[in-house]
Amino acid sequence: MTGWSSTRRRPDSGRGSRRTSATPDDAPLNPDVDSESPEEMNDPESVARGVCLRALTGTPKTRQQLADLLTKRGVPDDAAEAVLDRFTEVGLIDDAAYARAWVSSRQAGRGLARRALSAELRAKGVDPEVAAEAVEQVDDEDERAAAQRLVERRMPSMGRLDRVTASRRLMGMLARKGYNGGLAAAVIREALDLADDEALAAGEFDDTDALT
Repeated sequence: MTGWSSTRRRPDSGRGSRRTSATPDDAPLNPDVDSESPEEMNDPESVARGVCLRALTGTPKTRQQLADLLTKRGVPDDAAEAVLDRFTEVGLIDDAAYARAWVSSRQAGRGLARRALSAELRAKGVDPEVAAEAVEQVDDEDERAAAQRLVERRMPSMGRLDRVTASRRLMGMLARKGYNGGLAAAVIREALDLADDEALAAGEFDDTDALT
């Protein structure tokens, strides 16, 4: 086909301007990181509670993210585990809720496929079974519709490319979003066929118009 168209926070006066969104995102894990004094570390559980509460003020975090943050702050493992267990008991840490919100946000906003969503949740320390349950929110129809929207948004920039080149670029885009080759190929083929049909119809209309 040719020619078809279609680190550390510095203390300042703005400390109270943190994000308050409840949607998990890629916010830094170390808000207001300052070295704890030796006196403070005499009560490591108190230090751990403060670190976790500050981290959770901006956005939700997984248990593993908070555990990693406590390790960086030098909190002993036993104190960290005690505080993390307590926060989990009272619902301040809820990896299942985090995973569901993450899947909903990233699938709707970025059009990610289930494979990519699962990989992101694993990277954040979410238990594989918990991640799998959250990803089940996205069914085959949701995934196909998201892939179609992604391709449709890219089609205008493909108009001057031949079909092979356009298909290759669209396949690469969908692969980066986690889509398998079979689904990606089918969605791309449909989009390119539609573009060809529209270009042909436009050409025929122009020819008929010229004869009248």
